Amino acid sequence: MYYKEIAGVKVSALGMGNMRLPTVEGQGEKIDREKAREIIDYAMSHGINYYDTAYRYHAGESETFIGEALKKYPRDSYLLASKFPGHMVEKKGNGVLGFVSGLAGWPDSTVDGVFHEQLQKCGTDFFDFYLFHNVNEKSISIYNDPELDIVGYFKKQKEMGKIRHLGFSSHAVSASTIDEFLTRYEGVFDFVQIQLNYLDWKLQDAKSKVEVIGRHGLKVVVMEGVRGGRLAALPEEQMAKLRAVREADSAARWAHRWLQSIPEVAVVLSGMTTLDQIKENTETFASPDPVNEEEKALLSEVADSMLSWVPCTACRYCTEGCPNELEIPKIIAAYNGVKNGDFMARYNPDDADPSMDPRRCVACGNCASICPQGIKIPDIMEEFSKMLSK
Repeated sequence: MYYKEIAGVKVSALGMGNMRLPTVEGQGEKIDREKAREIIDYAMSHGINYYDTAYRYHAGESETFIGEALKKYPRDSYLLASKFPGHMVEKKGNGVLGFVSGLAGWPDSTVDGVFHEQLQKCGTDFFDFYLFHNVNEKSISIYNDPELDIVGYFKKQKEMGKIRHLGFSSHAVSASTIDEFLTRYEGVFDFVQIQLNYLDWKLQDAKSKVEVIGRHGLKVVVMEGVRGGRLAALPEEQMAKLRAVREADSAARWAHRWLQSIPEVAVVLSGMTTLDQIKENTETFASPDPVNEEEKALLSEVADSMLSWVPCTACRYCTEGCPNELEIPKIIAAYNGVKNGDFMARYNPDDADPSMDPRRCVACGNCASICPQGIKIPDIMEEFSKMLSK
């Protein structure tokens, strides 16, 4: 494992994301603790020191699990990161927060209440890295709200030693939103976490976001480096082009090597669900091996072939509020397959589980309201239904 730095702290180039841990079959987001502990133990024994979680990952179970899994290790042997869910709260007055979207139905709380709940769940006295979750065009008003004073509260926690380094994650549509937030709070943040991969370099103008963060003198923590697995499973036509250059390399390794070529990147988070995934990824990050200019151009061509795809990362936020319990990310994957003419074109909802039938969508909009990618999911379901009826 090679290492980089964030604000003078030595961080592993590969970080362990804890949003996609192995789950118990048939039990939704419930973590398979035995399999997940194997992955964490492998990460610790192979030099990964950065562990990222959040308040709502795995329906709130991720923080508790990672606290338990890391408890047997010395506290100074790992770096723990979690996030305040400002993108899923609404102000109810007198400092009280109500939860919306993927946290709808959770008991009301306060900024202080959420933070201390997280410390308790993670079994720690402090977070090495702490983030405001998804500062975007919609949530920025909550983070800037003078009555809540979220930034002021967490600056104070940092002064008290309960947070070592403060940052934020963002799925903002525009780089100017990130620039506005950093400018408003110049000097407050030590890093920014964004969705970054060779497809979103163009598709979501991640290039401009990286440039903005760099201009503010900060490092980037990467999420969705393989876009929820999409860039780890390329169509055969695209894989053939990559194998002609590096025969043994997987699609995931190509995506991670591309990230190694971005100077602003300090940590690449990967939500590793299996031991095979973490074994491959730790090999990829054993030492720097960035793509060269010719390889970068090749990946740009691969990205161009996917720009018409619906940009779903399979984060599964959308599934939590679906009244018909549709497997929305899987349906979108099928939609992309049908539309782009690959093997998924054989998809037939009549032969599939009801959870895979886009025609059962009632267009309630719960999914679209929480989607970090801004996908108009009901529209996709309607279009897919029409495509399948032809």
